[in-house]
Amino acid sequence: VAFCSMATRNKKNRKSRGHVSAGKGRVGKHRKHPSGRGNAGGQHHHRIMMDKYHPGYFGKVGMRHYHWKRSPVFCPIKNVDSLASLVRPGDNEKATGGKVPVVDLTNHGGFKLLGKGRISQPLIVKARFVSRIAEKKVKAAGDTVVLTA
Repeated sequence: VAFCSMATRNKKNRKSRGHVSAGKGRVGKHRKHPSGRGNAGGQHHHRIMMDKYHPGYFGKVGMRHYHWKRSPVFCPIKNVDSLASLVRPGDNEKATGGKVPVVDLTNHGGFKLLGKGRISQPLIVKARFVSRIAEKKVKAAGDTVVLTA
């Protein structure tokens, strides 16, 4: 067996030599796993401890959703106040003479535009979903919102 173990002379049991039960008591006896291994007995002989310190550990909650897919519920958001920071530096110089910079939210990892904050510069915003308040704020700044698939 090739593993490192403690030298026998350093083990605690060396001090207990000559003492009959080695400090483990005569009556109860030092047995290997008297109450079971690990979490055994959570609903049986350890029930009081489980109810006291881990309430709600056993059982189920709610309804089952059988074929739950993550993609339909995946909808990362961006807010109106972050739109100005999403404009690339070169786009502002190009946007002269009636042209307006375009911000595509899906390129920046967002699907839905929400209405937190203010917007100052006019932009054309492309997004999959737009909240009512966000659309109102974007249009008030002289911009347009384009819904993409």
